[in-house]
Amino acid sequence: MHIALVAGELSGDLLGANLIAALKARYPQARFTGIGGPGMVGQGLQSLAPLERLAVMGLVEVLRHLPELLCIRRQLYRQLIADPPAVFIGIDAPDFNLALERRLRARGIPTVHYVSPSVWAWRPWRVRKIARAVHLMLTLFPFEAAFYQDHGVPVHWVGHPLADDIPLRSDASEAQRRLGLSLSTETRIIALLPGSRNGEISRMGPLLLDTAHWLHTQQPDVHFLMPAATPQLYATLEALRSERAPALPLQLTHGRSREVMTAADVVVLASGTATLEAMLLKRPMVVAYRVAPMTAWIARRLVTIRHFALPNLLAGRELVPEFFQEAATAPHLGAAVLNWLKNSRNVAAVTREFEALHQLLRRNASEQAAASIAGLLKAS
Repeated sequence: MHIALVAGELSGDLLGANLIAALKARYPQARFTGIGGPGMVGQGLQSLAPLERLAVMGLVEVLRHLPELLCIRRQLYRQLIADPPAVFIGIDAPDFNLALERRLRARGIPTVHYVSPSVWAWRPWRVRKIARAVHLMLTLFPFEAAFYQDHGVPVHWVGHPLADDIPLRSDASEAQRRLGLSLSTETRIIALLPGSRNGEISRMGPLLLDTAHWLHTQQPDVHFLMPAATPQLYATLEALRSERAPALPLQLTHGRSREVMTAADVVVLASGTATLEAMLLKRPMVVAYRVAPMTAWIARRLVTIRHFALPNLLAGRELVPEFFQEAATAPHLGAAVLNWLKNSRNVAAVTREFEALHQLLRRNASEQAAASIAGLLKAS
């Protein structure tokens, strides 16, 4: 059996790796092709193009890479038509995957989209195109499934694999030991996560370093940890640190973002999957996001939701402070961090909220997704 999958970034690669493992348990002889990163390749995927070439964010940013993305998609389509899969699974990357899914479905290939585009947040009319592109939508969050049910799109809420992978309790002291930290008990640890893509690093890296500098002037007994997703990003962040904050008590790490967040008292991070991970690790956080000015202008006119941080979306109210575009400044982020550090009651309250949300999302997601795909294959 031939199964094709395409992931568009590292978070999708993690989902894809877990899904391939669950599918292999059901179909031991299956072969997997498509586009993925190290996790999916490690599970046996034959990747037909580097994942990094798809990892482009923002409306304006995509335009610069559009010719290359279209070329990759055309080549992949031709390969899949020449060697048709039993099912095609697009993992996130909706701008790339949905058009491909629509064309493959028209050729009689069953299509699944894993991770809902944010149609519930902006441009809700896209649901009509999604309905024409996919035989089945697999969502990570319950509010997404309700949206598709209301619009008559076959859907299954599978939960989130991270909620399955991350224990209900995390040990900060053990994480600090594994990271080689030997700090005073008075020292507070702040994790800085600027993102995993070049565009995010260019906008969020300087902001988080400036925030760290601001915090250090307000409260000197702090230590900062910043993980880099790849060796290239490590070099970029090291150069940024040398330029903007050479004297800052900051430790860069190669990867190990989960350990970094676990070790921290507060996490300051770019909006995205990392906010969910911080929530599951029960860490208070401050969320920020900056995009290209034109992207922000367009988004403000199309977005229909009040919050963008995942913990706030799941709760339906603001559990953690979030700052977008011009509001994302070092003093704003730094003051929000200090508020967490100085209010243990607030930390305890948000921890209880995070625990309840963790339990909600813990549904053995990869197995649920594989079972749904198996059901689609049986019906095809």
